[in-house]
Amino acid sequence: MKLIHNYECEGRPLDELSEEDRFMVRFSKIPRLAQRISTLTFMGNFPESVHLIEPQLNAIIAASMSIKSSKLKKILEIILAFGNYMNSSKRGAAYGFRLQSLDMLLDTKSTDRKQTLLHFIVSIIQDKYPEVQAFYTELHFLDKAALVSLDSILQDVRALERGMEKFVNNNNKLLDSVIADGKTAQDVYDSAVEYFGENSKSTPPSMFFPVFVRFIKAYKQAEQENDQRRRHGLNCDAPTTPPKPEIHGNKVSVVSKLPQMDLIAELKRRQVSPLVREGKDGAIEDIITGTQICECGSV
Repeated sequence: MKLIHNYECEGRPLDELSEEDRFMVRFSKIPRLAQRISTLTFMGNFPESVHLIEPQLNAIIAASMSIKSSKLKKILEIILAFGNYMNSSKRGAAYGFRLQSLDMLLDTKSTDRKQTLLHFIVSIIQDKYPEVQAFYTELHFLDKAALVSLDSILQDVRALERGMEKFVNNNNKLLDSVIADGKTAQDVYDSAVEYFGENSKSTPPSMFFPVFVRFIKAYKQAEQENDQRRRHGLNCDAPTTPPKPEIHGNKVSVVSKLPQMDLIAELKRRQVSPLVREGKDGAIEDIITGTQICECGSV
């Protein structure tokens, strides 16, 4: 358009231009051309943009809501109770642990290195809490939600909102729906993250949901390996009366037996001990790696 303007200013004849250039001369005379092109582009891309955004918002909403309403909380409670039981005599009961600490359950191995602490916990859950062992079936779209950049998606929603302000048409209802979904996604995600003691501003979906994806994958694998051991008649180190693990450095072996009591009741009973707060996150790795071994071999 700049070249055409210069051409006209020089007084050169339009007949000498090619047919395409003469079309551009007429095209450039349309009033508010830039705004009209922008509007047409927005209109053409609007349905596709909404269809791309909606599934991502729905994944965040479904994953955030299911993760709060599932039996996952009970699983984490059992893990915390188990860690506190192992170490309560030395450091007192911890009030909680960071979600990233779930990965540490795979790092603590038995003396023969064939099992992890997670294998042992899964065995206890299978034997004592069968009603919650399939907790992962209640969790939905964690994989998809982990891939969503919520900040980026919400920026796209705001861009659609700004674009819609330039004109009014039948797409208003569709936009209102996307805006409402965007707000819902932000609210339920913030609620889910804060529910587990994390900061939603510093913990995006790409950090939050993968923790559970990895834990569920490891949990299922531990279940399968425990079942394989049972089928082969091997001892899983998890009898009906679960033994108390003994920690050797970063290894766990089974020695003395736990009393016949519920692990959660044990945790509540030990809450009279001072809580681990100052200088500690109450992380499960602090509970495990801080355990000391006496000369007699007890934890």
